[in-house]
Amino acid sequence: ALQGHLGHCKLTLTQHPADLVAGEGGPQTGTMTECFDCDNCKESLYGRKYIQMDNGPYCIPCYDAHFANTCDECKELIGHDCRELYYEDRHYHEHCFRCFRCDRSLADEPFTCQGEELLCNDCYCSEFSSKCIACEKTVMPGSRKLEYNGQTWHEHCFICSSCQQPIGSRSFIPDKKDYYCVPCYESKFAPRCTRCKKTLTKGGVTYRDEPWHKECFVCTGCKTPLAGQQFTSQDDNPYCIKCFGNLYAKKCSACTKPITGFGGGKYVSFEDRHWHHNCFNCARCNTSLVGKGFIPNNDEILCRDCSSDL
Repeated sequence: ALQGHLGHCKLTLTQHPADLVAGEGGPQTGTMTECFDCDNCKESLYGRKYIQMDNGPYCIPCYDAHFANTCDECKELIGHDCRELYYEDRHYHEHCFRCFRCDRSLADEPFTCQGEELLCNDCYCSEFSSKCIACEKTVMPGSRKLEYNGQTWHEHCFICSSCQQPIGSRSFIPDKKDYYCVPCYESKFAPRCTRCKKTLTKGGVTYRDEPWHKECFVCTGCKTPLAGQQFTSQDDNPYCIKCFGNLYAKKCSACTKPITGFGGGKYVSFEDRHWHHNCFNCARCNTSLVGKGFIPNNDEILCRDCSSDL
C-alpha cells in the first residue's frame, strides 16, 4: 500500500488559470476596434468571461471542453471553477476525493492507497493493520512494533512478565503465555549449580539428579574436570578413577595396584587379601588359579601341584 498526504500519499491541488472579462481593463483586454475572439469557436469575447492560455484566449465552454480533466470518480469534467485534486495521474473533484469505505472527505486528511481504493487512515488501520496483543489497539503504520510467533506488539507493550520493563530488541525467553528478559528468567526458573549456586544458562551436567556447571563438576581429590570422563563416588563426592584408586580402592596383593572394578575388571578375595583376576596366579608356576583350588603358603598362594612339593 502507498502511504499518503501529510507524510503519506502525495496530493496535488491544481490551480486553473484565472478567468477574465473582456473590456474591463488591464493588459488582457483589447480596444473597441480590435477583434477579440475565442481562439477555438471564434465567437467574440467582449463582455464575456474568458481564460487566457499561452496560445490565445478561450471562452469558458471551449476551455472546459479542451483543457478540463475528467474526474476519476464521477467521470465528469472538472470545470474551471472547481477545485481539482490530483494524485497518481488521476484527477478528482474535491467533493469526489473520498474514502472508499466510510465516504469521508480526504481533501485535507491523511490517506492510504490500497490497490485502486483510497482509504482514510482509520479505515486502513481497521482493516489492514495489526492489533497489539497486549493492549488490543491498532499498531499504526510506521510505528515501532515487535512481532513473534505470529503476534504483534507495540514496542512499549512488549514487556517482561516479571520486571515489567520493555524488552525492546533484547533477547527474551517465552514461557507459555509469558515472556521474560534473560536476567529475570534465569533468576526465576533456571537451575542453579550445586557447587557455585549460580544459574546454568547452557550446557552443564547432572549428578545424583542435581545440576552442575561443567567447570564446577571436578574430582574431589585433584580437581580435574570430570565431564565426559569415567568417575566414581565416595560419600557422595565424585572422584576420578586415579584419585579413587589411590585413596579408597583395595590394593592387589600381587601387583599392589588399585582394584577399581572399572572396564569390566573382576577380582578375587581371600581372607583380607585381594587380587586382580589376571594377578591371581600360583606363586611358583604362574598358573591362573581363578576358579581352581589353591593352597595358601604364608604370603604365597600355590596350585595343588606346586604345594605337593612342599
